[in-house]
Amino acid sequence: MPTAYILVNCTLGSEEKIINEIAKLTDVKEVRGTYGVHDIFVKVKSENTEAMNHTITNKIRKVPGITSTVTLVVIEEQGGKG
Repeated sequence: MPTAYILVNCTLGSEEKIINEIAKLTDVKEVRGTYGVHDIFVKVKSENTEAMNHTITNKIRKVPGITSTVTLVVIEEQGGKG
């Protein structure tokens, strides 16, 4: 199952609304507000690459209030725990 971590920036004050909206998506396994350079952390795990791309491009990135995203696609063969 492909996995990606998305680092989200959004307009000031829209964090809670965006977190609640993203949390409704089926492929989203975790969504958290964060301090630092990025405002929100999202973990996506999908059945296949096409489904993951659709979730990120057509659902997450189109949520109103999101100003930018950085997507980190996991290399399944590297790493361990979880």
